[in-house]
Amino acid sequence: MGHGCPWCYIGKARFTKGLAEFAHRDEVEVVFRSFELDPGSPKGVTAPVVEMLAKKYGRTLDEARGMEEHVAASARAEGLTYLTDGRDHGNTFDIHRLLHLADARGRQEELLDLAYRANFGEERSVFDPEVLIALAVEAGLDESEARAVLSDGSAYADEVRADEREAAELGANAVPFFVLDRRYGISGGQPAEVFTRALEQAWAGREVEEPAAAADACEPDGACAVPQV
Repeated sequence: MGHGCPWCYIGKARFTKGLAEFAHRDEVEVVFRSFELDPGSPKGVTAPVVEMLAKKYGRTLDEARGMEEHVAASARAEGLTYLTDGRDHGNTFDIHRLLHLADARGRQEELLDLAYRANFGEERSVFDPEVLIALAVEAGLDESEARAVLSDGSAYADEVRADEREAAELGANAVPFFVLDRRYGISGGQPAEVFTRALEQAWAGREVEEPAAAADACEPDGACAVPQV
């Protein structure tokens, strides 16, 4: 999952709803993998999301806000909180490293959900190390252990890069990207029923059908929205 990708935030909610409707849901193991957006962005440097979108797409700030409102409407339709102002954009490598610590301690999904909510629904910057530490503690991690990981740039770095290599091998060139049974890839934040149907097909050993329509996703360079005309 790309942590800064709004369609991953939305896509996870839709997948969770789709999984809940799958008869064999208790026998499904869900694994979250790291995928950085705009990995070349310098660590410790952030910029407002609206300004980033305006620059990336050559739009005015008002037009960029309109793009954010388009995404926000999709998020709110899934019952998610989404702020269109006050959010920032930056390098997510440390967040992914901390998520790997959480995985090792059996608290990864808890931290992922808290980080998504903080980033998209609250005015809490996940690019602030102290906010990350607070989220880690909320997720049930040991504070001193979380601080040690953040202070050591090599901690879990290999694990993040291994996830990124695996994503490339599996054909993930945008996120969210879901892989069922290591054979079937579904790109984008598809509707919940698409995930339910795909799970049923994979369970029955049938070929998983391609979704009828492409879904919104984020590109590796951080482009996450289609400019509105």
